[in-house]
Amino acid sequence: MLASFIEGLLCCLPSKPANKVVPVETSEPTDGYEFVEVKPGRVLRVRHIIPDRPTVEEPSQGGIVSCKRKITVYRNGQLFIENLGERASAELKTCQNGDTEPNSTVEVELTDCRNSSPPVSIPEKPKRTVVIDCERRIASCKGTHSDLALFFIHGVGGSLDIWGSQLDFFSRLGYEVIAPDLAGHGASSTPHIAAGYTFYALAEDMRLIFKRYAKKRNVLIGHSYGVSFCTFLAHEFPDQIHKMVMINGGGPTALEPSLCSIFNLPTCVLHCLSPLLAWSFLKAGFARQGAKEKQLLKENNAFNVSSFVLRAMMSGQYWPEGDEVYHAELTAPVLLVHGMHDKFVPVEEDQRMAEILLMAFLKVLEDGSHMVMLECPEAVNTLLHEFFLWEPVTLPLPKKESKTRPETAKKILDDE
Repeated sequence: MLASFIEGLLCCLPSKPANKVVPVETSEPTDGYEFVEVKPGRVLRVRHIIPDRPTVEEPSQGGIVSCKRKITVYRNGQLFIENLGERASAELKTCQNGDTEPNSTVEVELTDCRNSSPPVSIPEKPKRTVVIDCERRIASCKGTHSDLALFFIHGVGGSLDIWGSQLDFFSRLGYEVIAPDLAGHGASSTPHIAAGYTFYALAEDMRLIFKRYAKKRNVLIGHSYGVSFCTFLAHEFPDQIHKMVMINGGGPTALEPSLCSIFNLPTCVLHCLSPLLAWSFLKAGFARQGAKEKQLLKENNAFNVSSFVLRAMMSGQYWPEGDEVYHAELTAPVLLVHGMHDKFVPVEEDQRMAEILLMAFLKVLEDGSHMVMLECPEAVNTLLHEFFLWEPVTLPLPKKESKTRPETAKKILDDE
C-alpha cells in the first residue's frame, strides 16, 4: 500500500516537467498529444485525433424539437417543472418506439416531467420563475461529418487515459476526438496552490480548451466530476453543444464542499483521515475491486494523483450555480450512463437527473461500477455511438403553431 501511495504522489509523467511552460504557438503534437498553455505556467496535456475520413459531405437535416417549459422555484425550496410543449414529448416518444433509422435505436428509458405533481403546499408567491421557449434541430452525428467534434472530460483522480478505448473506437470511425488532462492530473502541470483546483479555475481551463478545438457541432462526454464541466460548457456555448453524455455524474445538485454528496463526500473524511488512508478510501470505491478491475485502474491511470491535489480538488468543489434549475435549463439531448455497482453514485441520483433534464435517456449497465468505461468498454462504446446517430422525427406543426417562432427566447423573472 505504501508503494502505491508513493506512486500516487508522482502523478505526472516524467517526460514532461510539472511546471514547464509550453506556449501554444510552439507546442508540437506528438503521437496525437498536444500541450496547451491555457495560462502562463498552466499547461494541459490534450489528446487530439483528427482521423482520415472521406471529404464527401453527408447532409443530415435531423428533426426539430420544441423546447418549451416553465420552471418555478418556491420560497420553501420546492421545484415544479411544467413541460408546456406537447410536441417535444410526442416526438421523443415516437423515437423511443422505434420510428427511427435501424442503426439509431437506443435501449433507453425516457423520463417525462410533465405529469410531476406541484408542491404540496404552494406558497403565495414563487421565488423564481424561468421560462424556456426555443426549438432545436437535432441531427445524427456521424464520423464523416467535418463539422463535428467529441470532447471527453474525466473526473477527480483520472486522466485522459481512462478514455483510451473510446478515443480509439471513435477515431477509427472517423470522429475527431479531444480529451484533456485536468490540472494536476495525467501529464498536465501541477499548480502548487489550492486555488488552482477550484471548480471555477478548472472550468475556465475547459472553456479555453473548448474554444480552441470546438467545431460547429460538438458532443460533450463527461465522467463523474467531469459531468459538471460539461454542464458548465453547455450553458456557456448552448448553440454549439449538440448532444451530451453524463457517465456516473450524480444528481443535479449544486456543489458544496461542506456537505456530503457524490463529489464532496470524501471531504468529510479527508479532515479526519491521514492522506494515506483517505487516498486508499477513494481508490477502493472506484471499481468493483476484483482482480480485473484493479488491473484496469493501474493500467489506465484511473486514480493517480497526489494527496495535495486530491485535497485541493475536493475542497475546491464549490459551484452554487449548478443547482436543479441550472440543469433543467439545458435543452440539448442527454444520455445518462450508470454503472449499477457504483459505490460513489447511487442510481437514484442519476434517476433524479433524468427527471430534471428536458430530454434525458437513462441506461444502467449491470456489469459496471464507477469506472464503467474501463470495465464495459464495448457496451459503453456501442451505447454512445447509437446515441450519436440518433435523431428525432419531425412531426407536423399544429395549425395554431404555424407561425415562425424566434430561434431562441428565454425569460427569467425574479421576485424580490
